[in-house]
Amino acid sequence: MMKDKIKILDKCECLTLLCTKSATHWSFVKFCFTIPLVITSSCMCIINSISQDAETVKIPNIVVNAISVLIMSINNSIKSSEKFDIFKRLSQQFMELSQEIDSIEGDEISKEQYDMIILKYDNLIKDCMFEEIPQSYKLSIAQAYQNAGRHIPIQLNGTIGNIKKRNSNNFEMSSQIV
Repeated sequence: MMKDKIKILDKCECLTLLCTKSATHWSFVKFCFTIPLVITSSCMCIINSISQDAETVKIPNIVVNAISVLIMSINNSIKSSEKFDIFKRLSQQFMELSQEIDSIEGDEISKEQYDMIILKYDNLIKDCMFEEIPQSYKLSIAQAYQNAGRHIPIQLNGTIGNIKKRNSNNFEMSSQIV
């Protein structure tokens, strides 16, 4: 069971880092949409306060409003704020689970403790949207963990070619047996 404890701890720490990087990424995307909205709102204020004749600012108002609506529509379809919140929450929860695992004293973990940890881990994995994590983050974290000889979640195995390596090793071993 001690070996299993180390495996799940490695995976939780890996996912903590992955979710933290993803939250940072989506926070930046959210920021990139917020700045143009602030600028367009400021432009509207300036345009409307410069002119005394409403007819002269009609077209600039329409253009600036259209740009604002376009930016908000894209932002709503990307849902960067939601993704930021999800990855931030997952990062914190994986960190808490890592700390819980790390706090287990002694060489042996009980079957009940292990089952509870696996249940928590599985529930967190179900909430993680791996397709929304940039591929570069997946690759760098998976490679770093593999180079350090640490365990990585199965969702990251394919990103670094483990499947290919295992199949080629199995093929070499089976051809040597024949």
